[in-house]
Order: sequence, then structure tokens, then C-alpha cells
Amino acid sequence: MSLTIPPRSCPNVMLFAAGFGTRMKALTQTCPKPMIPVGGQPLIDHTLQLAQAIQPQRIVANLHYLPQVLEAHLAPKAVLLSHESPQVLDTGGGLRQALPLLGADPVFTANTDVIWKGENPFQVALNAWDPARMDALLVCIPTSRCRGRKGGGDFTCDSQGRISRGGDLVYGGVQILKTEGLHGIEENIFSLNLLWNDMASQDRLFAVEYPGHWCDVGHPEGIAIAEDLIADDIV
Repeated sequence: MSLTIPPRSCPNVMLFAAGFGTRMKALTQTCPKPMIPVGGQPLIDHTLQLAQAIQPQRIVANLHYLPQVLEAHLAPKAVLLSHESPQVLDTGGGLRQALPLLGADPVFTANTDVIWKGENPFQVALNAWDPARMDALLVCIPTSRCRGRKGGGDFTCDSQGRISRGGDLVYGGVQILKTEGLHGIEENIFSLNLLWNDMASQDRLFAVEYPGHWCDVGHPEGIAIAEDLIADDIV
């Protein structure tokens, strides 16, 4: 008798889209950064399509700056919206506010100002996720395969995959993480770095190396660099 193994459940996805995009300068005076065209479509759609490909039950985006533009674009795509008002809550505060939409299980979070070239980073993370050992798993890229990056790396990875600050691994903006620790943080506006620091102190902060290439599109020069990467035939 054959045994049918049910597919691994896919975490829900949080897209970070609330920021002001100040590094984009004049480009974001009337347009939220996630809606800036890159390669013929809004920047956020590149990440949204990768998220949709893993078929989560829910995709949520947080909104603050010029929210009507993003709402008009995302609502028809079945993306649930978490409005942050009167202040933007940063990544940690924004994720905590969106938890009623996302649920209590581990979730994906994703930055929407990057371009990935190669395998789907959500699938890369899902394949490596081990909740028995990990409280967060970050998809990271060596600086040698990053484009448009200003500055060095973020993390160093040991032989077991645990990460610590400093090194030549760049956090690419996609991760799976458990969210229980968010409830113990007193601040209303805070970065997910606070949660990462706590996880790292318990040896439960991990990384998986992305096998492809990646581009930061957080500044105006990154648009052309990203479009070159999209058109490039590298694997």
C-alpha cells in the first residue's frame, strides 16, 4: 500500500510596502517606491509574482505612504492590506500589526525593492526551513553576487547555518520567521532587527545561501542595474 504524503504547508506572506522611499529622491514624490516601473512592471510585482508562485493562502501588504496608489494596484490581485496610520511602524511594528491577517504560524516576510535572478527565493527558504532548530531563516547572498549594493555584507554563517553580525552575506529581503517574540517587544515602532538579536542570542537565527544573483533597487541607479540583471542571461 502506498502512502500519500501531504504537501508541506506554505507560510503566509507579508510584503513590506509602507516606506517613504526617500533614497529614490524625486522618483517617490508622487509615486510610492513599490510602484516605480522596473523591467516593464511595478517593482512590487516582481516580488509578488514570486510569492504567488508558492501558493500561500494569504498575501498581505502594509501601506502608509501614498496608500491609495498601492491599494488600487494590489486589491484586485487578492492581496490583503494592512494600513499603518498615523505613523509608519517599521518592519517589526508593521508585521505585528498585520498578524491578525497573517495568523499565528510562521510567516514569510519580503522586501519589495529588490530583484532576484535565479531560483524562487521563497522556495529556497521553504526547502531549507527547519522549525525544530530555527526561529528565523533568512535568504542571504554573498556580496560577490549582489548588484546595486552600497556597503558591505550583513552576516557571517557558521557550518551549521547559524548567523552572526558582520561578514560578506547580504540579507536579500526574504525570510521565514516565527512571530511569537513580537509580542514581548514594548515599542510600537521597531525594526525586526530587535527580534533577530533575540533569536541570535539563543542560536536560532539561520541563513540559507541564495544560489542566484540579486539587486538592490532602493536608489535611482538601481533601476538600470536591475533591468540589466533581468535581461542578463546568467544563471
